[in-house]
Amino acid sequence: MNDAGSDDSFISAHFQKSRLTLEAAANDTALRATVHKTAAVIVEALGRGGKLLIAGNGGSAADAQHIAAEFLSRLNFDRHPLPAIALTTDTSVLTAVGNDYGFDRIFERQIQGLGKTGDVFIGISTSGKSPNVIAALKAAREIGVVTVGFSGNAASPMTALCDHMLAAPSHETALIQQVHIVAAHIICGLVERRMFGKAGG
Repeated sequence: MNDAGSDDSFISAHFQKSRLTLEAAANDTALRATVHKTAAVIVEALGRGGKLLIAGNGGSAADAQHIAAEFLSRLNFDRHPLPAIALTTDTSVLTAVGNDYGFDRIFERQIQGLGKTGDVFIGISTSGKSPNVIAALKAAREIGVVTVGFSGNAASPMTALCDHMLAAPSHETALIQQVHIVAAHIICGLVERRMFGKAGG
């Protein structure tokens, strides 16, 4: 059985790893540039009547829903709702597509049915290898949807399919997820600022 001292060391070590990973992300010029570019393409898409689509598996599915909620509701101030859809929430669609076409196509099919040229799709995969996210990115590119990938810093087949790739500076799933949600909050905040001004509107 672990003693209290061992547990405390485990807790402290995780906080330290989290801090160092977030510091590495903050100092990563390529990552910061991707955050800027992603916010810009979302602003452009929404300004033209497009929408944001987001998907991932497991914890990344929860992140997709979290991000969509920030756009559609609000993040930092009251403003007009922004159209964002998490492709992870409709159990009837997910089970129908999964049953009829296979789990690898649950997001691809939704992109084909809901996406249009000029929309933005964020595909989230901490491993960078999720087959259903990769299939969705391929489908998005085929119809002219701007593709953004959120992953870790391991080599990934997602990179070739993404117009913009945000690679969290870690190989550890939990730490990658922390960077993803922080980056998503920043992106949403930038979109709000650029579309509505700092004080809302």
